[in-house]
Amino acid sequence: MKILYAIGFLGALCSCAAEGAKNNADGTGRPPNVIILLADDLGYGDLSCYGSQSIETPHIDALAAEGMRFTRFYAGSAVCTPSRACLLTGKFPLRFDIRRHFSDKDGRYLPEKPVTLPELLKHAGYATAHIGKWHLGGLQPHNIEARQAGRPSAPGPLQHGFDHYLANVEGPVRQVLLRERRLYREGGHYMYRNDEKAPDDSRHWTDLKIEEAIRLLENWKTEDQPFFLNLWFDVPHTPYEPAPEPHLSNYRKLGVSGDQLYFRSMVSHLDAGIGRLVSRLKELDLFDNSLILFTSDNGPAFQGSPGPFRGGKTDLHEGGIRVPLIAVWPGRIPANTYSFQTAHMADLLPTISAAAGREELPGDLDGVNLLSHLEGGPRIERNALLFQMDLYSQFQNQGPKPKPYATSAIVKGKWKMLADSLQPTELFNLEADHRELYNLLGKHPEIETELLRELKEFHSAPREPAPRERAP
Repeated sequence: MKILYAIGFLGALCSCAAEGAKNNADGTGRPPNVIILLADDLGYGDLSCYGSQSIETPHIDALAAEGMRFTRFYAGSAVCTPSRACLLTGKFPLRFDIRRHFSDKDGRYLPEKPVTLPELLKHAGYATAHIGKWHLGGLQPHNIEARQAGRPSAPGPLQHGFDHYLANVEGPVRQVLLRERRLYREGGHYMYRNDEKAPDDSRHWTDLKIEEAIRLLENWKTEDQPFFLNLWFDVPHTPYEPAPEPHLSNYRKLGVSGDQLYFRSMVSHLDAGIGRLVSRLKELDLFDNSLILFTSDNGPAFQGSPGPFRGGKTDLHEGGIRVPLIAVWPGRIPANTYSFQTAHMADLLPTISAAAGREELPGDLDGVNLLSHLEGGPRIERNALLFQMDLYSQFQNQGPKPKPYATSAIVKGKWKMLADSLQPTELFNLEADHRELYNLLGKHPEIETELLRELKEFHSAPREPAPRERAP
C-alpha cells in the first residue's frame, strides 16, 4: 500500500476536482480523455512526418497534422525501463536509482511509494487502463501467483493505479520469445488480463493491443466516464519479425530485405493500428475531447534511424534520447504546428494533470507543466534536464558507439555536457550544433563549471532505490 502521506495527498486532490474541471475541455465541465501511445525503440527519423524517406506512416502523419510536433523532446533515458518509470512518476529515473533496464532475472521493480499518473487521474474520477509492454517489475509468473493467493508481491499495473491491464507475462518465457523471434506472432498465447490468464489468441500482438484498446473505448463511451488509456507498444523493438500483409509486401517490392524489411513492415503495421484507433475514437465522438500524446521510450535500436542526430539506443548523445512527440487536443492545441520548446518525458505527468484540471501535485516532481505552451503560448523557461545511466558496452544502433563514452548528461538551455563518472567528456551548443560534431570542452569554462556543479548535485541527491525482490 502507498504510505499515508500519499493517501492524504490524493484525498486533497479529489476535493478540488470539481473546481478544476470547470476550466476544461468541451464547455461541459468534463475533463479530457487522455491517451498515451508509446512506441519502443522508435527513432526520431523513423516517421515520415519527422523526415523519414524509407518508411511510410500516413496515419501518424495525419495525427501530427491535427496537433503539435515537438523537435526538442527528450525521453527519460536512452533505454526502456528508466523512461517508463519517468513517464509514470514525473521524476528523473535517478530518483529511483534506475540506471539501466530491468532484466527478467534481477527482480527489481518500481516502488509503490511515489504517486503515479494513473493514481492522480483515477482519484480525479478517471477510468484507467494499461495495455502492452510494462517492464517495471511485478509481472513475472510468481508475482501473479502470489497476488492470486493473497501473498505479498512486487507491484504490477493494478498496484500502480490502473483499473485494468492487458500485458504479456514477463520472465523466462519472454526471453525465449525474444530469442526465437516469436514475440509478436505468438505473444497472444502469453497474455494476462488483470492478473488472470487471458485466452490464447493467435493474432499479431500489436493487433491484439489495438483490439483491447478499442473494446475499452466502446465500454467507456457507454459509461460516459473520462478515461486514461496508457497504450505501450513493443514495436519496433527486436525481435524483427514480418508484420502482417500488406505491410511486408509493400517494402519487399521495393527491394528491401532482411531485418530492415521486417523493421519497416513493423513500423507501418504500428501506424495502421494507430489509424484504426483514431478512426474509432472519431466514430465514437470521443476524439474532439481527447488529449493524445505519441512518443517513444528512447532512441532507435539496430535498424532504426536517429534522423539528423548522433548516437542511438544505450547512448546519451541526442540520437539516444531525443525522440518524437506529437500532442493532439482538438480546439486546444493548434493544428499542424511545431514546437521548439525543450521538453522531457517527466513533463507529461504535470502537463496531463493540468489538462485534467488538477492543480495539486506532489512537490518533488522534476517535470514542468507545459499546457500553456501546448495551447499556443510562448516557450517556458525550465530547469536543466539530467540523465544518468550505466555504461552499456553494446551499442544498439548502426556503426560503432560514439566516443568518448558517457554515463551522465545535462541539457540546460542551448548547452549540453556529457560526462563519464562526473568527468566531463564533451560540451555542445545544441542550437548551433544539434548533430554534436564540435566538442567545445575547454572553451567555455564558466558554462562547464556551472553544468558540472548541477550534475554533481544531481548525482548526490537522495534516492529511493527501486527495490529488489528475493528470488522465488
